[in-house]
Amino acid sequence: MAVAATDVQAEREVVESVRADDAWSLVEEFASLVRESGTGEEREAVRRITSRLDIWRVPYTLHEPELLISLPRRAALTVGGRDYFAKTPSMARSTGPDGETAPIVYEPTGFAQDVNDIFSGAHGTGDVTGKFVLTEGFPMPGKVADLEARGARGVVFIAPGERIHEGICTSIWGSPDLTSYGRQPRIPVVSVSNPDGARLIGQLEEAGPGASATIATEHEEGFRQIPVLVAELTGTVEPERFVLLHGHLDSWHEGIGDNATGDATLLEVARVLGEHRDTLRRSVRIAWWSGHSHGRYAGSTWYADTFALDLARNCICHINCDSPGCKDADVFEDVYWMAEVEDFAKDAIRDFTGQGSGGRQPLRAGDISFNNLGLSTFFMLSSTMPAPLRKEKGYYAVGGCGGNIEWHTEADTLDIADRDRLLRDVRLYAGSTFRAANVPVHPLDFRATVTQIEEVLGSFAERAGGLIDVSGTLERAQGLRSALESLYAAADKVDSVEAARPFNDALLKIGRALVRVLYSASGTYRQDPALDIPLLPEFAAAAEAVGTVPDGILRTEFVRARNRVDAALEESTELAASVIGA
Repeated sequence: MAVAATDVQAEREVVESVRADDAWSLVEEFASLVRESGTGEEREAVRRITSRLDIWRVPYTLHEPELLISLPRRAALTVGGRDYFAKTPSMARSTGPDGETAPIVYEPTGFAQDVNDIFSGAHGTGDVTGKFVLTEGFPMPGKVADLEARGARGVVFIAPGERIHEGICTSIWGSPDLTSYGRQPRIPVVSVSNPDGARLIGQLEEAGPGASATIATEHEEGFRQIPVLVAELTGTVEPERFVLLHGHLDSWHEGIGDNATGDATLLEVARVLGEHRDTLRRSVRIAWWSGHSHGRYAGSTWYADTFALDLARNCICHINCDSPGCKDADVFEDVYWMAEVEDFAKDAIRDFTGQGSGGRQPLRAGDISFNNLGLSTFFMLSSTMPAPLRKEKGYYAVGGCGGNIEWHTEADTLDIADRDRLLRDVRLYAGSTFRAANVPVHPLDFRATVTQIEEVLGSFAERAGGLIDVSGTLERAQGLRSALESLYAAADKVDSVEAARPFNDALLKIGRALVRVLYSASGTYRQDPALDIPLLPEFAAAAEAVGTVPDGILRTEFVRARNRVDAALEESTELAASVIGA
């Protein structure tokens, strides 16, 4: 969607107003703060932000919800009388001071090849009942859940490098409710370094099947108050509509690349947009979440729960800011975006950084806590290290810090941040947020979403082997595409926020229907697990089960999944047609 000349000038003024000084000073200050969720040092970090917002007269609200937080405090591993340095992830089960002892076996699963592969399950098949399992990778919830379901008594993860990476191993997204609390891990989990992992493998090979291990873990776990800070700059034309820009405040250790640089980016965007608030047509909310690292996105999930109706009615899109401005992060090759905002995000990256970009649909990760409400999103991660440089350095896949392997370790210090790259990335976030709030017609092209649905449906129908007929669903998709073509053709003729309102009302409602059916299965006011969830998850589950359960069960499952997609497509078609008077 073209940006009018007057808006180009306004965007230029916003982007040119970005400066590095305040953002960089916050990064430097955060280098002395270990921002564990709900702790005093995190609250000091909030004070450092709000003191600046006060000076700039940027309004904000500090919420303090009481949510489930797990802070790892101690871990130990002993195998055959030999002690290994270990760490335990957040939300694993504590053992008690003496630990627990069981036979230990090695199950090789390999390491993630890229960031998208980090969240996959263990994929093992051996008998691990009653045993500790030694395996490779990060202590992610998919692997832990797989091994626990197979009867493992505990897990020892081998880190991909010399440092042990912190993490969280629960699949519960946010604080648990009655439908999810039973998924809390019931086994102890620890990680060891890659060199120690190699020694362990050798030790187990030498000891044979009689090897045993003792695991001890301790967590400070319970419901505690955490800060959720939300600044708001009110739009001058449609103040109720808003763009939500957000990132997490809590950290592992100093957490400079993940996510002090993101916190500083949010702060500078708040300052700049505050300076230009008279030119904001719609509102912008800027949120710093706690509970990301130690509560599996507890803060953003609480916000999604607490303000669900307002978000569903008025949020144009949300933009996640995690790990910008890091050392050697010079390309935009691993960006996450939903199909309907892909072109908008690519244009923003080109216009505000001068670079091309590439990416894919969002992972079930980050603070993408709004899928069930049907909100569109882009970015999650932004700049990253070029793949050839990562290969040259011998780096493995990590989930942030611009690809630097200091991610989630004690080494994520001030050296990981880069002032010039941070300035570039702040300009991107400021420009794209301002543009998303100001363009007359919301930056949501659901024709791309329809194409995505068609492609995914075709793939699942092929795997279903005749168990489901999706021809009617594809016809509905074509009908929606036709209605959207007419809607966008008419919308292209409007040049004001007021004239665009009927189109935008329809677009938000269409997005709520399509995003929900593509990205969630648990219902509008529930959260899906923090696992690798494919597009059209109900169809995907049925396709995955082909050959493992009776065909009659699968036919029923496919029909119910198809009904949900058909309903979303029909509802969206009616919405699009109603705007253009068809």
